[in-house]
Amino acid sequence: MKLSDFKFDVPKKLIALYPTENRDESRLMVVHRKTGQIEHKSFKDILDYFDEGDVFVTNDTKVFPARLYGNKEKTGAKIEVFLLRELNPELRLWDVLVDPARKIRVGNKLYFGDSDLVAEVIDNTTSRGRTIRFLFDGTPEEFQKTIDSLGETPLLKEYIDRKIEPEDRERYQTVFAKNLGAVAAPTAGLHFTPQLLKRLELKGIDVTPITLHVGLGTFRQVDVEDLTKHKMDSENYDIPQKTVDLVNEALDNKRKVVAVGTTSLKTVESSVTAGGRLKVSSGWTDKFIIPPYEFKIANALITNFHLPESTLLMTAAAFGGYDLIMKAYKEAIKEKYRFFSYGDAMLIL
Repeated sequence: MKLSDFKFDVPKKLIALYPTENRDESRLMVVHRKTGQIEHKSFKDILDYFDEGDVFVTNDTKVFPARLYGNKEKTGAKIEVFLLRELNPELRLWDVLVDPARKIRVGNKLYFGDSDLVAEVIDNTTSRGRTIRFLFDGTPEEFQKTIDSLGETPLLKEYIDRKIEPEDRERYQTVFAKNLGAVAAPTAGLHFTPQLLKRLELKGIDVTPITLHVGLGTFRQVDVEDLTKHKMDSENYDIPQKTVDLVNEALDNKRKVVAVGTTSLKTVESSVTAGGRLKVSSGWTDKFIIPPYEFKIANALITNFHLPESTLLMTAAAFGGYDLIMKAYKEAIKEKYRFFSYGDAMLIL
Protein backbone atom coordinates (compact mmCIF):
# COMPACT_ATOMS: atom_id res chain seq x y z
CA MET A 1 0.00 0.00 0.00
CA LYS A 2 0.96 3.62 -0.47
CA LEU A 3 1.11 6.54 1.92
CA SER A 4 -1.35 8.47 -0.24
CA ASP A 5 -3.95 5.73 0.35
CA PHE A 6 -4.24 7.05 3.91
CA LYS A 7 -4.58 10.74 3.08
CA PHE A 8 -7.77 12.55 4.08
CA ASP A 9 -8.74 15.70 5.95
CA VAL A 10 -9.78 15.80 9.60
CA PRO A 11 -11.32 19.13 10.64
CA LYS A 12 -9.11 20.64 13.35
CA LYS A 13 -12.11 21.02 15.67
CA LEU A 14 -12.46 17.21 15.80
CA ILE A 15 -9.03 16.73 17.40
CA ALA A 16 -9.85 16.36 21.11
CA LEU A 17 -8.03 18.86 23.32
CA TYR A 18 -9.43 17.33 26.51
CA PRO A 19 -10.70 13.87 27.48
CA THR A 20 -14.36 13.20 28.27
CA GLU A 21 -15.28 13.92 31.90
CA ASN A 22 -15.79 10.21 32.60
CA ARG A 23 -13.35 7.86 30.89
CA ASP A 24 -15.90 5.20 29.94
CA GLU A 25 -18.39 7.70 28.48
CA SER A 26 -16.39 8.40 25.33
CA ARG A 27 -18.24 7.49 22.17
CA LEU A 28 -17.62 4.05 20.70
CA MET A 29 -17.96 3.13 17.05
CA VAL A 30 -18.41 -0.62 16.59
CA VAL A 31 -17.26 -1.97 13.22
CA HIS A 32 -18.26 -5.50 12.20
CA ARG A 33 -15.81 -6.97 9.69
CA LYS A 34 -18.07 -9.81 8.50
CA THR A 35 -21.14 -7.72 7.70
CA GLY A 36 -19.66 -4.23 7.29
CA GLN A 37 -22.21 -2.94 9.83
CA ILE A 38 -21.24 0.19 11.80
CA GLU A 39 -22.87 0.98 15.16
CA HIS A 40 -22.66 4.07 17.37
CA LYS A 41 -22.44 3.41 21.11
CA SER A 42 -20.95 4.64 24.39
CA PHE A 43 -17.67 3.06 25.50
CA LYS A 44 -19.22 1.38 28.53
CA ASP A 45 -21.51 -0.55 26.15
CA ILE A 46 -18.43 -2.56 25.19
CA LEU A 47 -19.50 -5.26 27.65
CA ASP A 48 -22.40 -6.18 25.37
CA TYR A 49 -19.99 -7.62 22.78
CA PHE A 50 -18.07 -10.04 24.99
CA ASP A 51 -18.75 -13.08 27.15
CA GLU A 52 -17.19 -15.40 29.70
CA GLY A 53 -13.84 -16.79 28.55
CA ASP A 54 -12.97 -13.81 26.35
CA VAL A 55 -9.65 -12.07 27.08
CA PHE A 56 -8.67 -8.39 26.93
CA VAL A 57 -4.92 -7.78 26.47
CA THR A 58 -3.94 -4.38 27.88
CA ASN A 59 -0.68 -2.44 27.82
CA ASP A 60 0.42 -1.65 31.40
CA THR A 61 3.21 0.76 30.45
CA LYS A 62 3.31 3.97 32.48
CA VAL A 63 4.02 7.38 30.96
CA PHE A 64 6.75 9.42 32.62
CA PRO A 65 6.89 13.23 32.46
CA ALA A 66 9.29 13.24 29.54
CA ARG A 67 9.33 16.92 28.60
CA LEU A 68 11.83 19.06 30.53
CA TYR A 69 12.73 22.72 30.17
CA GLY A 70 16.31 23.74 30.86
CA ASN A 71 18.61 26.68 30.31
CA LYS A 72 21.84 26.67 28.39
CA GLU A 73 24.94 27.63 30.36
CA LYS A 74 26.35 31.10 29.75
CA THR A 75 23.56 32.33 27.44
CA GLY A 76 20.62 31.17 29.60
CA ALA A 77 18.67 30.32 26.43
CA LYS A 78 15.55 28.23 27.17
CA ILE A 79 15.81 24.70 25.73
CA GLU A 80 13.15 22.00 25.59
CA VAL A 81 14.53 18.51 26.24
CA PHE A 82 12.26 15.58 25.40
CA LEU A 83 13.48 12.36 27.04
CA LEU A 84 13.13 9.43 24.64
CA ARG A 85 14.79 6.54 26.45
CA GLU A 86 17.40 5.74 29.03
CA LEU A 87 20.51 4.20 27.48
CA ASN A 88 22.52 3.50 30.62
CA PRO A 89 21.03 3.89 34.13
CA GLU A 90 24.41 3.85 35.89
CA LEU A 91 25.90 6.59 33.70
CA ARG A 92 22.50 8.34 33.40
CA LEU A 93 22.81 8.46 29.62
CA TRP A 94 19.64 9.33 27.67
CA ASP A 95 18.49 9.65 24.08
CA VAL A 96 16.66 12.97 23.81
CA LEU A 97 15.23 15.48 21.35
CA VAL A 98 16.15 19.13 21.83
CA ASP A 99 14.46 22.30 20.61
CA PRO A 100 15.77 24.63 19.28
CA ALA A 101 18.37 22.11 18.09
CA ARG A 102 20.59 24.62 16.30
CA LYS A 103 21.64 26.07 19.68
CA ILE A 104 22.72 22.77 21.21
CA ARG A 105 26.17 21.36 20.49
CA VAL A 106 28.31 18.60 21.95
CA GLY A 107 29.90 19.84 25.18
CA ASN A 108 27.06 22.23 26.08
CA LYS A 109 25.68 22.04 29.59
CA LEU A 110 22.00 22.48 30.49
CA TYR A 111 20.62 23.48 33.89
CA PHE A 112 17.11 22.54 35.00
CA GLY A 113 15.13 24.88 37.24
CA ASP A 114 16.39 25.52 40.76
CA SER A 115 17.35 21.88 41.16
CA ASP A 116 20.80 20.27 41.25
CA LEU A 117 20.08 18.64 37.90
CA VAL A 118 22.58 19.39 35.14
CA ALA A 119 23.01 17.63 31.79
CA GLU A 120 25.95 17.56 29.41
CA VAL A 121 25.49 16.96 25.68
CA ILE A 122 27.87 14.22 24.60
CA ASP A 123 26.73 13.27 21.08
CA ASN A 124 24.55 14.18 18.11
CA THR A 125 22.22 11.41 16.90
CA THR A 126 19.81 13.03 14.40
CA SER A 127 18.98 16.59 13.39
CA ARG A 128 17.12 17.17 16.68
CA GLY A 129 18.46 14.14 18.52
CA ARG A 130 21.21 14.23 21.15
CA THR A 131 22.72 11.88 23.70
CA ILE A 132 23.00 13.58 27.07
CA ARG A 133 24.46 12.59 30.43
CA PHE A 134 22.75 13.82 33.57
CA LEU A 135 25.14 14.95 36.28
CA PHE A 136 23.31 14.18 39.50
CA ASP A 137 24.55 13.10 42.93
CA GLY A 138 21.88 10.88 44.38
CA THR A 139 20.21 7.47 44.24
CA PRO A 140 18.26 6.25 41.17
CA GLU A 141 15.07 6.84 43.21
CA GLU A 142 16.08 10.44 43.95
CA PHE A 143 16.94 10.97 40.29
CA GLN A 144 13.53 9.63 39.21
CA LYS A 145 11.81 11.86 41.78
CA THR A 146 13.67 14.90 40.42
CA ILE A 147 12.65 14.10 36.83
CA ASP A 148 9.10 13.58 38.04
CA SER A 149 8.99 16.98 39.75
CA LEU A 150 10.59 18.90 36.87
CA GLY A 151 9.00 17.09 33.92
CA GLU A 152 5.81 17.87 32.06
CA THR A 153 3.18 15.42 30.76
CA PRO A 154 4.37 14.60 27.20
CA LEU A 155 1.21 15.37 25.23
CA LEU A 156 2.09 15.92 21.57
CA LYS A 157 1.72 19.67 21.28
CA GLU A 158 1.79 19.54 17.49
CA TYR A 159 -1.76 18.15 17.72
CA ILE A 160 -3.07 19.08 21.18
CA ASP A 161 -2.70 22.83 20.84
CA ARG A 162 -3.01 24.08 24.41
CA LYS A 163 -1.00 24.41 27.61
CA ILE A 164 -0.35 21.24 29.61
CA GLU A 165 -2.46 21.26 32.79
CA PRO A 166 -1.98 19.48 36.15
CA GLU A 167 -4.99 17.23 35.41
CA ASP A 168 -3.15 15.78 32.41
CA ARG A 169 -0.83 13.88 34.79
CA GLU A 170 -3.68 11.60 35.76
CA ARG A 171 -5.79 11.62 32.61
CA TYR A 172 -2.92 10.82 30.23
CA GLN A 173 -2.33 7.62 32.16
CA THR A 174 -4.38 4.43 31.88
CA VAL A 175 -5.85 2.74 34.96
CA PHE A 176 -3.56 -0.23 34.16
CA ALA A 177 -0.38 1.90 34.19
CA LYS A 178 2.29 0.14 36.23
CA ASN A 179 5.68 -0.17 34.47
CA LEU A 180 7.35 3.21 33.94
CA GLY A 181 8.89 3.77 30.51
CA ALA A 182 6.52 5.28 27.90
CA VAL A 183 6.69 8.76 26.40
CA ALA A 184 3.14 8.45 25.04
CA ALA A 185 0.08 6.74 26.47
CA PRO A 186 -1.43 3.62 24.91
CA THR A 187 -4.56 5.65 24.28
CA ALA A 188 -7.15 2.89 23.75
CA GLY A 189 -6.64 2.05 27.42
CA LEU A 190 -7.59 5.58 28.51
CA HIS A 191 -11.31 4.68 28.22
CA PHE A 192 -11.30 2.03 30.96
CA THR A 193 -12.37 2.69 34.56
CA PRO A 194 -12.08 0.51 37.69
CA GLN A 195 -15.88 0.13 37.58
CA LEU A 196 -15.83 -1.10 33.98
CA LEU A 197 -13.02 -3.54 34.79
CA LYS A 198 -15.11 -4.89 37.70
CA ARG A 199 -18.09 -5.43 35.39
CA LEU A 200 -15.84 -7.30 32.93
CA GLU A 201 -14.59 -9.47 35.79
CA LEU A 202 -18.14 -10.25 36.96
CA LYS A 203 -18.97 -11.36 33.43
CA GLY A 204 -16.06 -13.82 33.48
CA ILE A 205 -13.89 -11.84 31.08
CA ASP A 206 -10.13 -11.85 31.81
CA VAL A 207 -8.08 -8.67 31.57
CA THR A 208 -4.36 -9.42 31.32
CA PRO A 209 -1.28 -7.25 30.61
CA ILE A 210 1.62 -7.02 28.26
CA THR A 211 4.11 -4.15 28.45
CA LEU A 212 5.22 -2.10 25.47
CA HIS A 213 6.98 1.17 26.26
CA VAL A 214 5.52 3.47 23.62
CA GLY A 215 8.12 5.68 21.96
CA LEU A 216 7.73 8.78 19.79
CA GLY A 217 8.51 6.63 16.74
CA THR A 218 4.89 5.46 16.87
CA PHE A 219 3.90 9.00 15.87
CA ARG A 220 6.81 9.75 13.56
CA GLN A 221 5.72 11.05 10.19
CA VAL A 222 5.96 8.54 7.36
CA ASP A 223 7.92 10.21 4.56
CA VAL A 224 8.04 7.46 1.93
CA GLU A 225 5.23 6.69 -0.50
CA ASP A 226 6.05 2.97 -0.53
CA LEU A 227 5.08 1.84 3.00
CA THR A 228 7.31 -1.23 2.86
CA LYS A 229 10.28 1.18 2.92
CA HIS A 230 9.24 2.79 6.24
CA LYS A 231 11.30 1.71 9.25
CA MET A 232 9.68 1.80 12.68
CA ASP A 233 11.72 2.72 15.76
CA SER A 234 12.26 -0.20 18.15
CA GLU A 235 10.23 -0.30 21.36
CA ASN A 236 10.87 -2.44 24.43
CA TYR A 237 8.23 -5.05 25.32
CA ASP A 238 7.48 -7.91 27.69
CA ILE A 239 4.88 -10.70 27.49
CA PRO A 240 4.45 -12.59 30.79
CA GLN A 241 3.50 -16.26 31.27
CA LYS A 242 0.09 -15.46 32.79
CA THR A 243 -0.96 -13.56 29.66
CA VAL A 244 0.34 -16.32 27.37
CA ASP A 245 -1.71 -18.92 29.27
CA LEU A 246 -4.94 -16.91 29.22
CA VAL A 247 -4.62 -15.92 25.55
CA ASN A 248 -3.79 -19.42 24.34
CA GLU A 249 -6.62 -20.94 26.36
CA ALA A 250 -9.04 -18.44 24.77
CA LEU A 251 -7.74 -19.27 21.29
CA ASP A 252 -8.02 -23.01 21.96
CA ASN A 253 -11.64 -22.50 23.05
CA LYS A 254 -12.41 -20.23 20.07
CA ARG A 255 -13.05 -17.23 22.32
CA LYS A 256 -12.35 -13.59 21.57
CA VAL A 257 -8.86 -12.20 22.20
CA VAL A 258 -9.14 -8.42 22.28
CA ALA A 259 -6.07 -6.24 21.76
CA VAL A 260 -6.64 -3.03 23.72
CA GLY A 261 -4.81 -0.67 21.38
CA THR A 262 -2.46 -1.04 18.45
CA THR A 263 0.47 -1.26 20.90
CA SER A 264 -0.97 -4.43 22.46
CA LEU A 265 -1.78 -5.72 18.98
CA LYS A 266 1.77 -5.15 17.72
CA THR A 267 3.24 -6.78 20.82
CA VAL A 268 1.27 -10.03 20.66
CA GLU A 269 1.84 -10.29 16.91
CA SER A 270 5.60 -9.94 17.57
CA SER A 271 5.71 -13.18 19.55
CA VAL A 272 3.90 -16.03 17.78
CA THR A 273 4.79 -19.74 17.73
CA ALA A 274 4.84 -21.80 14.52
CA GLY A 275 1.49 -23.20 15.65
CA GLY A 276 -0.10 -19.75 15.80
CA ARG A 277 -0.07 -19.33 19.57
CA LEU A 278 1.36 -16.63 21.82
CA LYS A 279 4.71 -17.26 23.52
CA VAL A 280 6.53 -15.72 26.48
CA SER A 281 8.96 -13.14 25.19
CA SER A 282 10.70 -9.86 25.96
CA GLY A 283 13.02 -7.59 24.02
CA TRP A 284 12.61 -5.02 21.26
CA THR A 285 10.13 -4.89 18.41
CA ASP A 286 10.06 -2.67 15.32
CA LYS A 287 7.09 -4.50 13.78
CA PHE A 288 5.11 -2.37 11.32
CA ILE A 289 1.70 -3.82 10.46
CA ILE A 290 0.13 -2.60 7.22
CA PRO A 291 -2.51 -4.13 4.91
CA PRO A 292 -2.61 -6.92 3.93
CA TYR A 293 -1.64 -8.81 7.10
CA GLU A 294 -2.75 -12.15 8.54
CA PHE A 295 -3.31 -11.78 12.28
CA LYS A 296 -2.48 -14.83 14.38
CA ILE A 297 -3.45 -13.84 17.92
CA ALA A 298 -5.96 -11.00 18.30
CA ASN A 299 -9.42 -11.34 16.73
CA ALA A 300 -10.85 -8.05 18.05
CA LEU A 301 -9.28 -4.61 18.44
CA ILE A 302 -10.08 -1.51 20.48
CA THR A 303 -8.37 1.58 19.13
CA ASN A 304 -8.75 5.36 19.00
CA PHE A 305 -9.39 7.46 15.91
CA HIS A 306 -5.97 8.20 14.45
CA LEU A 307 -4.65 10.96 12.26
CA PRO A 308 -4.30 10.65 8.47
CA GLU A 309 -1.10 8.99 7.18
CA SER A 310 -0.22 7.69 10.68
CA THR A 311 1.24 4.24 11.28
CA LEU A 312 -1.54 3.66 13.85
CA LEU A 313 -4.22 4.18 11.21
CA MET A 314 -2.39 1.79 8.87
CA THR A 315 -2.37 -0.92 11.55
CA ALA A 316 -6.09 -0.41 12.24
CA ALA A 317 -6.77 -0.67 8.50
CA ALA A 318 -4.77 -3.91 8.33
CA PHE A 319 -6.97 -5.33 11.08
CA GLY A 320 -10.37 -4.08 9.92
CA GLY A 321 -9.78 -4.15 6.19
CA TYR A 322 -8.72 -1.05 4.29
CA ASP A 323 -12.04 -0.26 2.56
CA LEU A 324 -14.17 -0.78 5.67
CA ILE A 325 -11.93 1.27 7.95
CA MET A 326 -11.71 4.15 5.50
CA LYS A 327 -15.50 4.07 5.21
CA ALA A 328 -15.75 4.08 9.03
CA TYR A 329 -13.41 7.09 9.25
CA LYS A 330 -15.54 8.96 6.72
CA GLU A 331 -18.57 8.27 8.89
CA ALA A 332 -16.65 9.27 12.03
CA ILE A 333 -15.94 12.70 10.53
CA LYS A 334 -19.57 13.08 9.45
CA GLU A 335 -20.79 12.07 12.94
CA LYS A 336 -18.21 14.33 14.62
CA TYR A 337 -16.30 11.68 16.54
CA ARG A 338 -13.31 13.07 18.45
CA PHE A 339 -9.84 12.16 17.17
CA PHE A 340 -6.39 11.47 18.61
CA SER A 341 -5.13 10.70 22.14
CA TYR A 342 -8.03 12.18 24.11
CA GLY A 343 -10.63 11.26 21.51
CA ASP A 344 -13.26 8.55 21.06
CA ALA A 345 -12.82 4.82 20.47
CA MET A 346 -13.48 2.20 17.82
CA LEU A 347 -14.13 -1.49 18.41
CA ILE A 348 -13.35 -3.70 15.42
CA LEU A 349 -14.95 -7.17 15.62
